[in-house]
Amino acid sequence: MIDQRRESILPRRKLGRHGPEVSAIGYGAMGITEHYGPDSTNDAVRTIRRAHEIGVTFFDTAEMYGWGHNERVVGTALAPVRDDVVIATKFGWTRDYGYDSRPDHIREVLDNSLRFLGVDHVDVLYQHRVDPEVPIEDVAGTVKDLIAAGKVRHFGLSEAGPETIRRAHAVQSVAMLQTEYSLFERDVERLFPLLRELGIGFVPYAPLGRGFLTGTAKPADQYDASDMRSFDPRWQPGAFERNVEAVRRLKTFAHERGAKVSQLALAWLLAQGDDIVPIPGTRNIERLEENVGAVHLELSDEDLRRIAEILPTGGFGARYPDAVMPEWT
Repeated sequence: MIDQRRESILPRRKLGRHGPEVSAIGYGAMGITEHYGPDSTNDAVRTIRRAHEIGVTFFDTAEMYGWGHNERVVGTALAPVRDDVVIATKFGWTRDYGYDSRPDHIREVLDNSLRFLGVDHVDVLYQHRVDPEVPIEDVAGTVKDLIAAGKVRHFGLSEAGPETIRRAHAVQSVAMLQTEYSLFERDVERLFPLLRELGIGFVPYAPLGRGFLTGTAKPADQYDASDMRSFDPRWQPGAFERNVEAVRRLKTFAHERGAKVSQLALAWLLAQGDDIVPIPGTRNIERLEENVGAVHLELSDEDLRRIAEILPTGGFGARYPDAVMPEWT
């Protein structure tokens, strides 16, 4: 039984050979301003500060999450504890959802991010998506220069494939890769041997299946048009019902273990390797405390076997519509 009321002293994990040491569970800030309904700035500041109080030291934001707004919220919330936390942000999108990782643009975006966050350096700078028009060597070289200048501590990639990872790593050590990974989404597992060969840590985003693995999912037509779940393939008729049934079975098993289904899903991720640090996001302090409580749920081999019986290869439905599905190279 997990005591939901206890203050968590979170274990720490090192993100690969080249990355920082952070809390075993981080905090993903995207949803406080983007893609999950109306903005929740005031609640977000309180939630982020509570996350730090209970041991979270790894906070993830990005330029495109509100084009500076999200970074301002994160920076405001963390200003009193800046030296105690690891802040990650990202570059690489344009406002019309194209790609732009030209060196001059990377430098411009970083300078904006430093200003929005109110910091003199970021701990992790990710390329948010691979830009097919800019050689990854140029991207890695630019970040290498920014590291030498003291503006960045670590280089990360997001949604990159094996060739890109190897080529980037040859220029500047890649500290971590961030890609969607959860009980619902397993494709990235094929990259794990490469990541471990190169000593690259892994940061799963959407570790709760965009909220499906909290057990509170509603059909797509019950979400506002600004909420990505209104068009996410896993929420569409056919896939939705099958996913609901899988989560129902997981929820029953979690209850046997004295846990929430979200905690079971996060504990499963933590059991996949000690170089993995998921970054669930929430606007709600109670949900935050539940998420962090997952570090106290230890899964046995038998537990993992039972979970595999319910979802042997992932959930039902693609993780993005075809038009925006990332291509790994």
